[in-house]
Amino acid sequence: MRKSDLVNAIAVKADLNKEQAQHVLDSILEQIADAMERRDTVNLVGFGSFVARHRGARAGKNPQTGEAITIGASNTVAFRPGKGLREAVLPLSEAASAPTQAVQATSTPRTSSRKKASFAHQSSAHA
Repeated sequence: MRKSDLVNAIAVKADLNKEQAQHVLDSILEQIADAMERRDTVNLVGFGSFVARHRGARAGKNPQTGEAITIGASNTVAFRPGKGLREAVLPLSEAASAPTQAVQATSTPRTSSRKKASFAHQSSAHA
């Protein structure tokens, strides 16, 4: 769903014209962004929470050269879904089996497609 689709849905659901719905959505998004800038948490009960987080500086590796680098500190936004949203996405019958599936999925080592592509590129470059 794109922003324009959301505007149309708001207009229909709230019996507003598209300009009014656009203004409502823009106002909501602006308030959430302002709260994140102030490092406040936005709690929408049943939907979720937007949380401003600080990531400290940390050591990392340049994936192309393997050289050790320092990754600078940064601020980011996290979204934690509320119970209502989680249940809408994952029905209760599936939620009971989800933790077991998650453990099984994480116990098997996986290589991301990016790593595979990078490895394939490096292998062909050294050949």
